[in-house]
Amino acid sequence: MPVASDLDERSSAERPRGRLRVVLGMAPGVGKTVRMLAEGHAEARAGRDVVIGLLETHGREETAAAAAGLEMLGRRTVSYRGTELTEMDLPAVLARAPELCLIDELAHTNAPGVEHAKRYEDVEDVLAAGIDVLSTLNVQHLDSLNDQVAELSGVRVRETIPDAVLAGADEVVVVDLTPEELLERLRAGKVYPQARIESALNNFFRIENLTALREVALRQVAEEVGQRRMAAAGAGSRAELLDTAASQAVGERLLVLVQPEPSTQRVVRRAWRSAQRLGAELDLLWVRPPGALDVEHERSLSALMQLASMLGAHFIVEESDTLVETIAAVARRRRCTYIFMGRPRPARGLARLRVALPLRLMDLLPGVDVRIVADRGRREERGER
Repeated sequence: MPVASDLDERSSAERPRGRLRVVLGMAPGVGKTVRMLAEGHAEARAGRDVVIGLLETHGREETAAAAAGLEMLGRRTVSYRGTELTEMDLPAVLARAPELCLIDELAHTNAPGVEHAKRYEDVEDVLAAGIDVLSTLNVQHLDSLNDQVAELSGVRVRETIPDAVLAGADEVVVVDLTPEELLERLRAGKVYPQARIESALNNFFRIENLTALREVALRQVAEEVGQRRMAAAGAGSRAELLDTAASQAVGERLLVLVQPEPSTQRVVRRAWRSAQRLGAELDLLWVRPPGALDVEHERSLSALMQLASMLGAHFIVEESDTLVETIAAVARRRRCTYIFMGRPRPARGLARLRVALPLRLMDLLPGVDVRIVADRGRREERGER
């Protein structure tokens, strides 16, 4: 007869993975956390075991009041550089093992010294333990939208998560609020303390920024829904899909030409979003000239490789002093259908007499589309809108 510990281990191993539901919003203050708590109450009334694993009220009375009546686990304290910080107590969540755990702010960066660097990694452990999770996220925290949001709002978001985290959620719900309604909440002190309101109105919370962010959030959810419908349709006709794939020479594949420079990350993110819409694979290619890199370029290369890893892209390095020929060879070998690149630098001296790189690639690769990603930052420096 098996002992109790054997039964516990067996039930844990057989326990299905938890489901992740994400409440998505366009900006702070739209009501994501309150929506999460309202759904937690509804689940509890339906008889489910619901626990708050982590709640960020940011001093908002409305949010604190919405949590009343739900069990909330305590936080743990982490000492970092002489400062006491509090984080979600992941071991306590796993030990409590509720049916549903509410975990606020999915993109949060944890203090050093806990199990994971990011909260979404904590959530992955909770899901793996068979616990359902309901979490919140602002659209500007998606890594592929980082450049776009910075261009729209003038604010560079430092805490981001891989888009794959949201794509892997079982359900995404958008909390939609008009910019006018959000500004009313801000002026009423329901978003930030009184001392921060004027600054917020003059910066991130400008009406044009909020309008654009709202469109981004709604488009993101629309794309998620579209991809899920395509996946569902494909699951019902697998044999037909296989026959179709066999009759095609190759699917879509994107190749991004990169350099170890910070500006390249914007090109990569833009190409990644195009790849998502096309259902295509994404390759990054750096044609490395012979010679050593300086410290600044080494740092940029490391950041670029980390971004590629987050986005699930393939990073290819080819050492060569024949740029065009090397790009063409890789594009043929990888069967790429698109090439993305940043705006070429202005040619100088005799180089101005050469055919431009995009045109040379189009001559060598007649079946491949070449796309140049606009440099909006440069345009804004010249005062253009």
